[in-house]
Amino acid sequence: MAISSFVIPILLCYLLIWTGTSHANGCFKSIISFGDSLADTGNLRQSVSNSESQPPHFFFPPYGETFFHKVTGRCSNGRLIIDFIGESLGLRVQPYERMKTHNVMEIGQGVNFAVIGAYALDSSFHEAQGIYNPYTNDSLGVQLKRFKDMLASNCNNIVSDGKNLLGSSLILMGEIGGNDYNHPIVAGKPYDELKSYVPLVIKTIVSAINDLIELGGKTFVVPGNLPIGCLPTYLAIYYGSNKVEYDNATGCIIELNKLSEYHNELLQIALNQLRDLHPNVDIIYGDYYNAAMQFYFSPLQYGFTNGALRACCGGDGPYNYNPLVQCGDPSLKPCEHPETYVNWDGLHLTEAAYRVIYNSLFHGKYTTPHFSSLCPTPLVFATDDSSSSFIQSFKSTKYKGS
Repeated sequence: MAISSFVIPILLCYLLIWTGTSHANGCFKSIISFGDSLADTGNLRQSVSNSESQPPHFFFPPYGETFFHKVTGRCSNGRLIIDFIGESLGLRVQPYERMKTHNVMEIGQGVNFAVIGAYALDSSFHEAQGIYNPYTNDSLGVQLKRFKDMLASNCNNIVSDGKNLLGSSLILMGEIGGNDYNHPIVAGKPYDELKSYVPLVIKTIVSAINDLIELGGKTFVVPGNLPIGCLPTYLAIYYGSNKVEYDNATGCIIELNKLSEYHNELLQIALNQLRDLHPNVDIIYGDYYNAAMQFYFSPLQYGFTNGALRACCGGDGPYNYNPLVQCGDPSLKPCEHPETYVNWDGLHLTEAAYRVIYNSLFHGKYTTPHFSSLCPTPLVFATDDSSSSFIQSFKSTKYKGS
């Protein structure tokens, strides 16, 4: 039975108490996550299932087939980076929307506010540019407000409880901002206009981090953008155009990757400024771009024998992507061996690719500062070990509508 919205803050109080007594690895007691489809573990699916809206294509098989063996609302064949982080820390991160319809003791040790299709900027900004989001209006600001609302009432010691929660949590700020470029790219916006959005996106992300620091946040992982010029969706859109230049080493679109690089450059400058303002707060940059470029340069080295630029699940075309017949369409035959592909559906990556990025960040060199310097207790290496009781519990999680 659904729990009414005014009870949600009470649930957080229970969460504060529970996470204070159950701590897996000595580093963090919970995970708080914000973002878009790279991190959404079921929020949009839960909200769509509670409405009369037509479910989008990524809420149908074969999404989720590899790990969960069912659709869960993740835009991949299996786990996302946030799943690997939670698994490694022994923490179950539940979607915010699911908290409203399940018993409090099923919440787990974290809350995920990420929503598929979410912008960093408010939707009104993009609507003013003639861009309309087909999936959601849940921007980063909306997600942050939901979190603040959870802290705003019904806890006896909201200030201290909020600081206890955030001070002992790993806060994942995204990835967020990708859709502020993705939707305009599909709509045909010119490069110079896209580039003009970047400072606004960075300012919005930094403002959200500042708000969370004021509420007690102490440890943040802030991912940069992926190399979007390597995505089959855009490679297919620009296929045959004589106005596009490609990287000879990867086959990716140079101009779009430069947009990602510009975003990441401004983000790192802003994070350095935040570190100067808040020397007692750990702000970690997650270099998704260069972690991913490893397999775009050398796909075979990582076992991606079907390459890095073709979608595993998609329609006909040079990059196995067709916007008219997308992954989830019943006419498509599921691809075999998704672990041999980098890309899952044209925009999103496979579980295997997300695993490489996760390991490169949390077991490698692609975080600044290195994550291991802040969490000296080694994280469990993310594997497919089906004997793990935590993984078995994770896989058996019941999702409404599954």
